[in-house]
Amino acid sequence: MGKALVAAPERLQEADADLAIVKRVHAGDVAAFDQLILRYRERVFGIIYNLCSNREDAADLAQDTFIKAFQSIHRFQGQSSFFTWLYRIAVNSTFTHLRKARLRSFFSLERVASDEPVAKEIIDALTDTSGADRESYVRELQEKLNDAMQKLSIKHRTVVTLFEIEGLGHQEIADIMGCSVGTVRSRLHYAKQLLQSELQPYIRR
Repeated sequence: MGKALVAAPERLQEADADLAIVKRVHAGDVAAFDQLILRYRERVFGIIYNLCSNREDAADLAQDTFIKAFQSIHRFQGQSSFFTWLYRIAVNSTFTHLRKARLRSFFSLERVASDEPVAKEIIDALTDTSGADRESYVRELQEKLNDAMQKLSIKHRTVVTLFEIEGLGHQEIADIMGCSVGTVRSRLHYAKQLLQSELQPYIRR
């Protein structure tokens, strides 16, 4: 469905490759950490940007995430994948930033391609327009969707972003957020209900 999860064998190969690099860093080859930065910098920036909707803040937080990861790399022993461990740092750093700055965090459609689950479902369901009219309508829809997402807690918004934008599975999200799979499912269900309720006037009947 849409942006499907990375196949299990591929994800396992990725985790094994990451662990091999981490072991090199542990052994003193600190330059090897650059490979992890190159592999994950866009994905880390993406998840942070989708939570704070500010490119400068997202860039700073992404850099901070890798600095924290490097400084604490000796604590990573492979109990989870490096990907999960790194995303947890990114999400927690963003939570702290949003709380301290009291920023209004918006859900953004900017980096979502039209064939991805969220954009396709919403745009297909909410508009019949095309051309310039469609562009205008999508901008209006963006504002309505942002307003609806503001009513979600940061944790609910994060679950939606990780699931819909990043395409992660329930277990991966649970590992990143330090909660149960049941909690992830519950938060997704609640978020979906709230968004549907808020956007109901714009849904075609």
